Amino acid sequence: MPINILMPALSPTMEKGNLAKWLKKEGDKVAPGDVLAEIETDKATMEVEAVEEGILAKIVVPEGTQDVPVNQLIAVLAGEGEDVKAAAAGAGKPAENKMTAGTPSPQPSPQPKSDLSDFGRSIVPNSGKPEFGRGEGAGTAAPRAQAPSPLPSGERSAPKAPGEGVPAPQGNRLFASPLAKRLAKEANIDVTRVQGSGPHGRVIARDVDAAKAGGALKAPAAALAQAPSDDKIRALFEPGSYEVIPHDNIRKIIARRLVEAKQTIPHFYLTMDCLIGNLLAAREEINASAPKDKAGNPVWKLSVNDFVIKALALALQQVPDANITWTEGGMLKHKHSDVGVAVSIPGGLITPIVRHAEMKSLAVISKEMKDMAARARERRLKPEEYQGGSTAVSNLGMYGIREFAAVINPPHATILAIGAGEERAVARNGKIVAAHVMTVTLSTDHRAVDGVLGAQLLAAFKTLIENPVMMVV
Repeated sequence: MPINILMPALSPTMEKGNLAKWLKKEGDKVAPGDVLAEIETDKATMEVEAVEEGILAKIVVPEGTQDVPVNQLIAVLAGEGEDVKAAAAGAGKPAENKMTAGTPSPQPSPQPKSDLSDFGRSIVPNSGKPEFGRGEGAGTAAPRAQAPSPLPSGERSAPKAPGEGVPAPQGNRLFASPLAKRLAKEANIDVTRVQGSGPHGRVIARDVDAAKAGGALKAPAAALAQAPSDDKIRALFEPGSYEVIPHDNIRKIIARRLVEAKQTIPHFYLTMDCLIGNLLAAREEINASAPKDKAGNPVWKLSVNDFVIKALALALQQVPDANITWTEGGMLKHKHSDVGVAVSIPGGLITPIVRHAEMKSLAVISKEMKDMAARARERRLKPEEYQGGSTAVSNLGMYGIREFAAVINPPHATILAIGAGEERAVARNGKIVAAHVMTVTLSTDHRAVDGVLGAQLLAAFKTLIENPVMMVV
């Protein structure tokens, strides 16, 4: 039977993707493991592999197409011994799309009677990992860098855009499966605030599990302010006096995540000045002692940010109650300090993560950050390199910003904003002297890290950053 290849979900936040390039042509033979296409997500460009053998009968979505919804049909594979022309001719016809056993077809009613869409996820042979949207004859594309799929497996008919052919939710009516409702009730989670990933936004069991694991919840409906429409905003400006630049996927995701963060996380801010004279001197000495490679270049060159990452990682180990993530069901207390670092990329921002940063030397942290920052700007990071983490650092000091407060990036409970290191007048022993000072601001999720706990964490960071020898012993 023909095998439908669907747009896979390559990250938990992915809703649409750009089909950058097809690496196979119509008529090409395909074997498991062959790279079919390159997909641009909101964070990176990733290769998608085939998991079935056959012939690429038809490319439904041409390369260069932008904003292709997750789970939309993008190509059709003819199975072994199957008529390629017949498979291509039937592409996209609902009657010819096969269904995974146990997965119900979309019904006109937005409230199905059963919760079978929460079951029947297929497993990639020999991998033990969930496959992306694959059922029997549906979704044979699997990403080379695997990430948990937020989508149900299998489709009876060609996937449709939200609201197409199915009534959209009206008013305050709740669209959630019975299983999802029961799980949410048991976990004391308001199911109306869970982001649904089922058909047409329906909340299913996997969504509740994600919320229990620390996933961001939607703000209560009453708290959401209605933003003015585009037409009302444009009416404030003279026609022809501006240019409309459409949002790309990255900007859309950033906007949505920022709104979610500010509406669902009660931010609390703590600011402190750190004397960094010792740090600057230590950095200069360490860099001067770095060994040279064959080309005569130093093997490492530490930045102030490398010291900041290490200091925050060690501070979280000293104040372990702050190394946590809030979930509705309970706190997640992390054993290691996985520190995300905000990196500016064209059109947005991404946060690669230094895993187990408390255990790594400054030189290793420096090397990892240079590598991940370079690949981030090329959109070549793997999902596991930017998802998760227990805290983050955002540094605008290199732009001369004296101090600022950063927005928390869920599922983190804290983020440290780093200002510029500069000479300022300070009082010492009753005298005014010049000293290098750096202002830092800790944003905390007040549900998880209250004022006293945040102050303890910031004090531990200050001690480490002012005494860098404590980070290298």
